[in-house]
Amino acid sequence: MKKTYTTTEAIDYLTEPTDSEPESDGSVTESASDDDVEFQLTSDSNSSSDSTQSEELDDTQETADPMWTSKNGLHWSPTNAKTLRYVPAKVLRPGPTHYATARIVDPRSAFQLLFTEEMVKLIVDRTNLQGRRSETDWINVDATEVEAYLGVLILAGVYKSRNESTQWDDHTGRPIFRATMPHRNLQKFISNVRFDDRLTRPGHYRDDKLAAFRPIWDKWLYRLPLLFNPGVDVCVDEQLVGFRGRCIFRQYIPSKPAKYGIKIWVTSDVSTSYAWKMQIYAGKSAGCAPEVKQGQRVVRDMTDGLEGHTVTTDNFFTSYALAEELLKKKKELPPHLLQTRARAPRSSEFAFRKTTTAVSYVPKRGKNLLLLSTKHREPAVSGEEHQKPVMIMDYNRCKGAVDSLDKGVGAYSCKRKTSRWPMTLFYNLIDVSAINAFVLRVAVDPSWNQEKTFKRRLFLEELGRMLVYPQMKRRERLPCTPAAAAMVQSQQRAENSEASGSADTHGKRRRGCSFCTNKRRKISTTCSKCGIYICKEHALQFCSSCK
Repeated sequence: MKKTYTTTEAIDYLTEPTDSEPESDGSVTESASDDDVEFQLTSDSNSSSDSTQSEELDDTQETADPMWTSKNGLHWSPTNAKTLRYVPAKVLRPGPTHYATARIVDPRSAFQLLFTEEMVKLIVDRTNLQGRRSETDWINVDATEVEAYLGVLILAGVYKSRNESTQWDDHTGRPIFRATMPHRNLQKFISNVRFDDRLTRPGHYRDDKLAAFRPIWDKWLYRLPLLFNPGVDVCVDEQLVGFRGRCIFRQYIPSKPAKYGIKIWVTSDVSTSYAWKMQIYAGKSAGCAPEVKQGQRVVRDMTDGLEGHTVTTDNFFTSYALAEELLKKKKELPPHLLQTRARAPRSSEFAFRKTTTAVSYVPKRGKNLLLLSTKHREPAVSGEEHQKPVMIMDYNRCKGAVDSLDKGVGAYSCKRKTSRWPMTLFYNLIDVSAINAFVLRVAVDPSWNQEKTFKRRLFLEELGRMLVYPQMKRRERLPCTPAAAAMVQSQQRAENSEASGSADTHGKRRRGCSFCTNKRRKISTTCSKCGIYICKEHALQFCSSCK
């Protein structure tokens, strides 16, 4: 149902938004909005003097010019004569932090900065505990095996076979899966993987809806802003992780492809889609009233730690009060859209306050778009045929950062069918970690596969192989299929060659053996790998095929 607003009513909509938390029956909550009502807002990074002057507007403005007044007493002018000039604030240098740059040398090192050894150890401890409780023949896993499981999941996503057991088939499967582990081992791990111990859960976690996933989630969240500084433009939006099993905070959002799932607020960098901060929406607390001004609270939480950045949101988050609050923190919040009254196509009307600009634009007959911004201070309109305001063009450029993140996750997702919501979040954590690791790797070395158009697939495939090779090298029994057995043997020969391989290579000078205590013994043979001088007593000989 379409809604029609006068200019004053539209401004009232902006200044008095309704973003309270929806009611829920405990199992499924619905988050729907009028498709004919859209809205956006922009708040900006200005100088300290600009922020101070924006706290209290002079309600006794001159009445020489026509004014629009909203229900809460705010006055708007059709000209920007009294609007303060926009001064951009300084931000940190965008890109990987020095901490990340010094540690990234390959895809695995980039991924391990996000999925750390501490997180792997947590999975090892909790999974072994659950396995001993539920399996009679459980064999404890270690960090190498857990990383191999992650590698198998990532490779299954790359090859578009995340729910297929045929990858282990003798004739149609890929050798790398059987060379890493039997399929039953993967199934047993997925059935028993845990992230906490519910029997010894701390008291303050017992009322936490995310207690089953909180330990690893908090450790992972801490790493996201530590490794990357976002650019000037960031986007705050929602991600719906598809899930139809039992979950008390499952959401229903009909506009999303999955429709049912777990909602996560995301702050993403516009230029790279790096997920800088995430927050799981667990619904309202039991016995509590719905949250008031939820959108304002979410944006405040999701932009904590950012200063001088342009924050793009949709209509759920936008309000005039939020714009003014972010303005004091030198943040910008570009506009979303609102249906208003009909006018001539491609016409624009502006309204100004000292630090805020509103514009009503008619893209076609019968549809108006109302935008609110504290970054844009001029009535700027594009010179192209559509004559769009600059605010709309900036919003269209920045609004899709989280959607691009979702698109990247869906392209090579490792998500598998599961009835346990912690596993759904765990698969999403792996996918987002892989995307962030790819962003970091390319930023550190822009020349890496620069000529290729499918760099992310190459990155994920290389990452998966690097995670499974250590487990492959230590297998005691060979797989039954010849191709998988040959792959295992190849990796084990390479491991043995690196550990003890040496050959007689004559050097130009005679020196003492590096391992002999009698330094007067002079030899001319060196190791073919490291080049140190070594005598026959401390050297091993291999044939040419075993090197």
